[in-house]
Amino acid sequence: MKTTLSSASALRGLNLLCALALAGGSLLAADAPVPAPVAAPAGQPAAPAPAPGPGLAARGGRGGRGGGPAIPPGPPAPVPAEVAIPRPSPAELTQLNDALKKFVATDTSPAKPLLLKYQSMLTVQAPRANTAIAPSLNPGYMAKHTRNLEEAKQGDVDILFMGDSITDNLHGGEHKPVFDQYFGTLKTANFGIGGDTTQGVLWRLMNGEGQGFQPKVIQLMIGTNNSGSNTSAEIAEGVGAIVLEMRKDFPAAKILLLGIFPRATPGSAARNTVLGANAIIAKLDDRQHVFYLDIGAKFLDANGMIPSDVMADSPPLHPTAKGDTLWFEAVKEPLANLLKGVAP
Repeated sequence: MKTTLSSASALRGLNLLCALALAGGSLLAADAPVPAPVAAPAGQPAAPAPAPGPGLAARGGRGGRGGGPAIPPGPPAPVPAEVAIPRPSPAELTQLNDALKKFVATDTSPAKPLLLKYQSMLTVQAPRANTAIAPSLNPGYMAKHTRNLEEAKQGDVDILFMGDSITDNLHGGEHKPVFDQYFGTLKTANFGIGGDTTQGVLWRLMNGEGQGFQPKVIQLMIGTNNSGSNTSAEIAEGVGAIVLEMRKDFPAAKILLLGIFPRATPGSAARNTVLGANAIIAKLDDRQHVFYLDIGAKFLDANGMIPSDVMADSPPLHPTAKGDTLWFEAVKEPLANLLKGVAP
C-alpha cells in the first residue's frame, strides 16, 4: 500500500530541507538575475558578489575619505572556523537540490501545485563570494597608509589601535586631548583610516602595516563601513580574517577585539547588521590571545537611542569627546591588564 504524506507532514519535510539548504547555502530563484561573480576560494564554485552598497566608504565624508576605484581584490584570506560561513561543496549542492526535487515530485499534499509553481525558488546556491575577506584598499587611503608605514618603521609600540574613522578621529580635533588624557603616557600607534573596511585592513596588514614592529597589545574595531554592502556573517568573516592575519604578524600580541559600536537607531538595518556581526565575532575570544569586549551599551539610553552628546552626527556613528570618554573608561583597565600579561 502506498504511503501518503499529510499536508502538515509535507510542509514539515519541506521546512527541514529548506533549513538544511539555508545552513549550507542560500535558496534563490534559479532564473533570478545575479551580479557578476568575483573570485572564490580554490575548489569552491564562483558566486555573485555583493552589489556596492551606500556605505560610508562609498559616500565619503567623515566615514569615508578619498575616492576612485578600489585596488583589485586579492585572493580571499583564510577565516577562523569559529566565524566561517558554511559553504557546501559542488557534490553537496547537487545532493541538496536532488533531494528538493525528489520531495516536490513525490509530494501528495494540497500544497503540491504551489510547490510545482514555485519550484525554481527551491534551488540551493552556494553563498556568494565574500568581498569582506578579499584584501583591497581604496586608493584614496594611500596617503594615510604611507603614514602608518612610517610609524611602523619606527617600532617601539606598546598598544596598536587599528580601525576606521572612529579610531582615525583620535588623531586630532576634540578627540586628541581625550585620547592623550588616557593614553598619552604610553607608546601607542594609531592605524585608523576613515572609511576603511575589513578588506582594507587586511590589505594594509599584508602590505606593510603588519611588519617592522611588534606591539604588545592591539585594540581592533572594524566592520561598520561594511554594513552597507555585506551581511553580518560576511563582516564577521572579515573580522576573523584580520584576527588570523594579526596572529601571524604579531604572534606575541594580545588582541582586545571590540564589538562594533552601535550606530543609527534601534531596529534600523545598519544597527541590526552590526549587532548580528558582534554576536558572531564574540566567538573569536579564546581567553589566550584574543579577548572580546562589547561596550556598545555604554553609548545607549534606556530606549536604545544614542544621545547626540555621545554621537553628534546623523544618523549617529562617530563618538564625540564625551563618547570617547565612555569608550576609554571601558577599555583602559582591560588594556592595562593585557600590557601586564593579565587577562581582562
